[in-house]
Amino acid sequence: MKDGARSDDPAVQAQLDRVEALGHGGERDGQYLEPVETLLGALGHPERSLPPVFHVAGTNGKGSTIAFARAGLEAAGKRVHVFTSPHLVRFNERIRLGGTLIADAALAPLLEGVLDTVEAEGLSPSFFEATTAAAMLAFSRAPADALLLEVGMGGRLDATNVVARPAACGIAALGLDHQRWLGATLPEIAGEKAGIAKPGVPLAVQRQPPAALERIADVAAAVGARLLVQDRDWSIASVDAGLHYEGRRSLALPHPRLVGPHQLGNAGLALAMLDYQEALDLDWPSLAPMTRWADWPARLQRIEEGKLRARLPGDVALLLDGAHNREAALAVARALAGNRVHLVAGVLANRDPLALFSPFIGQMASFTALPVPGHDHHQPAALAAMIDGTDSAPAADLADALDRVAARALPGDTVLVMGSLYLAGAFLAANGTPPA
Repeated sequence: MKDGARSDDPAVQAQLDRVEALGHGGERDGQYLEPVETLLGALGHPERSLPPVFHVAGTNGKGSTIAFARAGLEAAGKRVHVFTSPHLVRFNERIRLGGTLIADAALAPLLEGVLDTVEAEGLSPSFFEATTAAAMLAFSRAPADALLLEVGMGGRLDATNVVARPAACGIAALGLDHQRWLGATLPEIAGEKAGIAKPGVPLAVQRQPPAALERIADVAAAVGARLLVQDRDWSIASVDAGLHYEGRRSLALPHPRLVGPHQLGNAGLALAMLDYQEALDLDWPSLAPMTRWADWPARLQRIEEGKLRARLPGDVALLLDGAHNREAALAVARALAGNRVHLVAGVLANRDPLALFSPFIGQMASFTALPVPGHDHHQPAALAAMIDGTDSAPAADLADALDRVAARALPGDTVLVMGSLYLAGAFLAANGTPPA
C-alpha cells in the first residue's frame, strides 16, 4: 500500500518519489533485518552513533507514549530526537531533530544521499527501511540527549530494531493487527513485539492479557532483559489532584492533556522507561509537567478551528482520531461514553470496518461514510449499508460529510472523524491545521 508521502517542496518531493518507488515490502514472504542492516553498513553504521535510545513497541499507544516521554525529557531540560510513523500531513513529521521537525532544506539532501547509496550498492530496501536509515543518519549527525524510537510494525524484525543496547524499551497496549506478518494470535504478536528486548536493558510493559504477558516474559527471560510490569513493578493511578506514579520513584502529575482513560497507561509507560533507565541523569520532579505538555495529533484531538470545523455549529464538539483497529476503537468509544456521537469514517481496504464501528453501537446518532483519499478503501456506500438502525449514508468527501452532519447535530453532540491515520492526515490538511 502506498505511503502517500507528499511535499510542497519540489526537491523533497523528487526524493519522496524515489523512495516510494522502492515499494513497501508487501511482496516479501516475511520481515527481515538484513536489508536495513546492509544499508546502514553502507552508510557507515549511523545506528552506532546515536544518543541514548528509548525504543517503544505495541499495537496502540506507541506514539502517545513517545509524546509523554518527549514532554517529560524536554521539561527536564533535555534535547530530544524523535522518530515516529506514519506521518499525517508531511513526511517531515517522522523526523524530529532536537525538538523541531526536520526542515525541507535538510530532508531533501538526506534522502538523496541515502537513495544514491541504495542505487550505487545495488540494494533493495523498502520505503520504511530506507527512511529509517535516513532518520538514523540524521540523528547521528545532530547532538541530543536522547532519541525516542517508535517501532513501525512488530518489533523483532522491524527496521528500528538495529540498536544494540537502548537505554530502555517499552511495550504499549497489544491487539490483533498485521496478522500476516506477526502471527494470528495475541501471544504470537506479543512475542514479536517483545523482540525489541535486549540483554540487561529495562523492558517496561503496560498491563496485558495474561497469555500475552506470559509470552513477553518468556522472551525477556531468554535474552536477559529486565522486565518491569505494570501493577507489579510500577503503577499509575488517577487521583483527585491529577495522576500518581509509583515505581522506583514516585511522582505526582497533572491530569493529561491527551483525552481518554487509555492515556493513563501510556503516561505510566513513559514514566517507567524514564524511571528505570540509567543512561540519563534526570531531575525527577522536573518531569511532572509532561502530562500537561504532551500533545499527539489525531488521538481524540479536539478541533477548535479551521476550514472544516467552520462547517459545524459552534455548540457541537469535533474530535479527530486515527483509530484503525478494534482495540483502538474500543478505547475511543470508552472515552466518549455518554455522548451522542455522529461518526464520520473512512476505512482502508485491508481493515475490518465492523470491528471499528461496533464499539459505537448504541451511542451513534448518525453515521457518514467517506473515501480515504489516495488509498485503497472500502466503498462508502458499502460502509453505510453495514450500519443498521442508524441514520447512515455515504458522502463524497470530508466537506460533504460534515455538511451532512451539520444538518443533524444537536447542541452538545460530538462529531468524531475516525477510521484511518491517512484519513486523519487528509482532514488536518483540508482543515488547514497540519501538525506543527
